[in-house]
Amino acid sequence: MSLTRRDFARSTAVTGAGVVLAGSVGALATAPQALAATDLDGAQDAHGHPGIGYGPLHPDPDGLLALPAGFSYRVVTYSGRTRLESGEPTPSNHDGTAAFAGPRGAVLLVNNHELKGPRANWEHPVPLAEGLVYDPAASGGCTVVEVRRDHVAEWVGIAGTSTNCAGGNTPWGTWLTCEETEDRAGQNGMTKDHGYVFEVDPADRRANRAPKPLKVLGRYAHEAVVADPKRGHLLLTEDASGPNGLFYRWTPPEGFHHGRGRLRSLADDAGVLQAFRCFDSGGRFVDDLSRATRTGTVYGVDWVDVPDRDAATVPVRKQFTDGQVTRARKLEGMWWGDGGVYVVSSYAREESPVQHDGQVWFYDPRRRTLTLKVLLGTGGAFDGPDNITVSPYGGLVIAEDGEGAQHLFGATDGGRTYPIARNELNLGTESAPVYSEFTGVTFSPDGHSLFANIQEPGIMLAITGPWKRQRRG
Repeated sequence: MSLTRRDFARSTAVTGAGVVLAGSVGALATAPQALAATDLDGAQDAHGHPGIGYGPLHPDPDGLLALPAGFSYRVVTYSGRTRLESGEPTPSNHDGTAAFAGPRGAVLLVNNHELKGPRANWEHPVPLAEGLVYDPAASGGCTVVEVRRDHVAEWVGIAGTSTNCAGGNTPWGTWLTCEETEDRAGQNGMTKDHGYVFEVDPADRRANRAPKPLKVLGRYAHEAVVADPKRGHLLLTEDASGPNGLFYRWTPPEGFHHGRGRLRSLADDAGVLQAFRCFDSGGRFVDDLSRATRTGTVYGVDWVDVPDRDAATVPVRKQFTDGQVTRARKLEGMWWGDGGVYVVSSYAREESPVQHDGQVWFYDPRRRTLTLKVLLGTGGAFDGPDNITVSPYGGLVIAEDGEGAQHLFGATDGGRTYPIARNELNLGTESAPVYSEFTGVTFSPDGHSLFANIQEPGIMLAITGPWKRQRRG
């Protein structure tokens, strides 16, 4: 049943701030100016309590990663330097990543490689491992990395896919890797259609053979996907423009139960794929998420059926007319937590009604509401949030893909932000420095290590140190 605009307006009027705080009990709902300030020195606050975060970042003598005092990092994989079990070099352009508990205390990570177009375009594409190739012309894919205290191993999980950007882990222990492209067979050197989601099992190599696109989830510029462990829905973001992308929900067919490899068994048109449509407390349709200019803004959410999920002739986002769905620029990473999903809109510029340097929303599937938790105004300390994870120590950890310096930064439940790491690998010159974005931020299952990638050239790092529970700020 749809949540009607009248119902939403009535519930907002009755419950007031209770709607605003739904899902994560007010997590990150604060004034925008508070989010622009960072706690760099860990000094005491006005009440004499310890400050948030871990203090200032210290330059790395090796020129790779600045960290707070007491923290250290380990290079896990490095494109062109470390090697796969099969002997080929680690592929480049690391992106979305998730960590899983492996055998005998190991950590298994599935690492996307965001490589678009023909293989000849890249020095280190994902190797075409026998039985694991979807399209032999494509350069992207995933590797699986096994990390132990004194040993690292890496192998191909899937190859022959394109522009593997983010994705998402599943409650049943697999990784859903997303192609952020709409290339058809015959375009950009491809021999098969692209723009799909594929499932990769980090623990069972045989399960990854003969890769099959999950066409039930549609063909478009996929960014990330999250599984609702209670309702079985899959929620997906689209990173696209002209027009701006959409936020989707796939509902499985009646009687379907998730599990390892079960999505591959479905017919291409199984279940229902829908795009979201938002409205404010007054019942007014919201055309674009950039319209929200205050944290704590709450929208009601309805879902509209996608006419042709495989986009045979018209891209999915162009199948809707103005007024049918809500759009947003740069819909990026997602992560499940607090009974819902955190969703990033990385920035908005001239293509959007209102400009900003980043938003983080919280979708509450029970209440069918979307709440703005973080709003980064232009010119602040951080910009361009991208990949995201919920921290076991409270709040969020966010990978920055913005202008200038690139950081991993935290956001407390109370809305304060603080730096965790800074990329110091200069890919440019001393006079015109260039720093690659961070990607694939994820904690190990025991919370001891924070894994993150520097996308170019492609470096996976494990960060350890005196993690602590963060104050609400």
